[in-house]
Amino acid sequence: MKEKKEKITLRDKFIEPPFTLLDSKTASWRSRMKHFKSLGIKSELGRNLKSNSRLKALDGKNPSLLSIGNNEKKGSYTSIFDPALCEVLYKWFCPDGGTILDPFAGGSVRGIVANYLGYKYSGIDIIKEQIDSNREQAREILDENNQPNWWVGDSNILLTESKRSFDMVFSCPPYANLEVYSDIEGDISNMTYDGFIKSYEEIISKSCKLLNVGGYACFVVGEVRDKKGNYLGFVPDTINAFKKCGMKFYNEAIYLQGLGTAAMRANNNMKNKKLVKVHQNVLVFKKE
Repeated sequence: MKEKKEKITLRDKFIEPPFTLLDSKTASWRSRMKHFKSLGIKSELGRNLKSNSRLKALDGKNPSLLSIGNNEKKGSYTSIFDPALCEVLYKWFCPDGGTILDPFAGGSVRGIVANYLGYKYSGIDIIKEQIDSNREQAREILDENNQPNWWVGDSNILLTESKRSFDMVFSCPPYANLEVYSDIEGDISNMTYDGFIKSYEEIISKSCKLLNVGGYACFVVGEVRDKKGNYLGFVPDTINAFKKCGMKFYNEAIYLQGLGTAAMRANNNMKNKKLVKVHQNVLVFKKE
């Protein structure tokens, strides 16, 4: 009598089905997110935004405000990256034990998840307090010999000087000046959009020069509206920035967020015919 083979699902092989829709509302996704949160990651620490009042003013007007995992408790609008999304994208686009460069590091999530899963993460952020907070959290969660490497400084400068190479470039950059993190010179979140795009393209180009041939760059981005409510075109500008430095546009996926307060915001948004944004774009590029 033949033994019945156990059925292997797509989730068994790939963590989540490798489709172009990444749905954070599913039970399996929520379970993975709960696991990472139980580690004690607090990515919102160190994020004292200069623009918090601006974000409150834009809420309900600007669908793009719905960033990755917004923390809306007690009036806080700091965007928190989804650790379960990190896990999926690392698994799919970085070799086991590979090295990851994040030129817009921000909070602690991407670094802690990377090293927790056996990768080697290097991230850059211009705000010292943010990096200090990230390092403190990492020491509490990870073994002392398995710490992410965070650098303090301007990516435009540090990447010019770097001689290292990486297996993956992965980031969630500032969405123009939607969240202004500081008034430090070199912080692209406090620039005009034209100035932002110029520096953004330079940082992407320098990051991709350090990427190994055959490696992937993955950016999670969303659209941003101008003062009149029109989209600036940040998603196509990101695609063009990678193409300019010779990268090939290889994959695109939609990351579907929890609906949260979307239903409550819908009536107000539709007064100006603006749809409530509940997704982000996951853009993947390949170096040939």
